[in-house]
Amino acid sequence: MTTLALGPSWLDPDYLINTFGLIGILAIVFAESGLLIGFFLPGDSLLFTTGLLVVTDKLDTPLWLICTLIALAAIAGDQAGYLFGRKVGPALFKRPDSRFFKQENVEKAHEFFEKYGPKSLVLARFVPVVRTFTPIIAGVSRMNYRSFITFNVIGGVLWGVGVTLLGAALGRVDFVHKNIEGILVGIVLLSVLPIVIEYLRARGKSKKAAAAAPAEPGDTPSPSPAQRRRHAKR
Repeated sequence: MTTLALGPSWLDPDYLINTFGLIGILAIVFAESGLLIGFFLPGDSLLFTTGLLVVTDKLDTPLWLICTLIALAAIAGDQAGYLFGRKVGPALFKRPDSRFFKQENVEKAHEFFEKYGPKSLVLARFVPVVRTFTPIIAGVSRMNYRSFITFNVIGGVLWGVGVTLLGAALGRVDFVHKNIEGILVGIVLLSVLPIVIEYLRARGKSKKAAAAAPAEPGDTPSPSPAQRRRHAKR
């Protein structure tokens, strides 16, 4: 089976699965769940494709075993992110931007965590980028460890098992078989849609803030054309 990638081939779920197999799937799930460098990985589309490939006999690992291992990898990834956040602490908010780290991603995850509290660990699982940074923010905030474990397990199972089973369920539908490329492209688009929406919202807020910013002391606004004409008549 071939799929249409929207970016580099190494971000195409089908390519990743065919190249690295089950170990690659688990490594990507782990990295995207809590490592700073994993935010760009195709978690949702990867899980969906994994479930689809199992029911179409492209992967010979039993579905129940794959779901179990994916859930464990997701939980372990969040655990790693939480411990990293506790170790780094507030210094994370002062870390300079780099190729694989943007301070705005930390700020978005922090706002998400502040808004939804502990249940953000469950909700963030379904929001690309935010799901990578939320467990780290939980660690920085020194969230109660027992609560963290509880919500981490719930989120890991709902996301890891849920999206994989969705791919497996739809993989049995003839329409999906006949339109596999379009289906996978749609999953990828849905994965990045929240990022696009958030970017547009942030851009709109920045423009409004710039427009509402007071003028610097000593600055005088430029006269309008009508004002210049009235001044010339005088």
